[in-house]
Amino acid sequence: MKNPDKIYNTAVEATLEVIGGKWKPVILFHLTFGKKRNSELKRLIPAITQKMLSQQLRELQEEDIILRISYNQVPPKVEYELTDYGWSLKEILHLMCRWGDSHIERKHGGRAAVLANPQLEDVKRPT
Repeated sequence: MKNPDKIYNTAVEATLEVIGGKWKPVILFHLTFGKKRNSELKRLIPAITQKMLSQQLRELQEEDIILRISYNQVPPKVEYELTDYGWSLKEILHLMCRWGDSHIERKHGGRAAVLANPQLEDVKRPT
């Protein structure tokens, strides 16, 4: 191999470089249930600021993980959806959700709540 452009200690670093952080996995998880408008994502993730949501969506778009669909209408309509490449993350995201459910139960018992608790088994990729 010639001089590599980048060196990773483990491939996990490459994954986290793309989807790491507080908000990207949450945004992507919600998109595994279908297209979402900016306002829908904001409602699903109330703690995120509009500025941060826009920044995270832009970065995911630059990595070809999500697609921004802009409709030519008044008022303007924009939706976000996973690309084919983005869909390859579905299994990881849903496993993270299942692990999180187990962790919450182990750590907090019945003293914690999960606001968004979709049925993961029902999620199918749109055709």
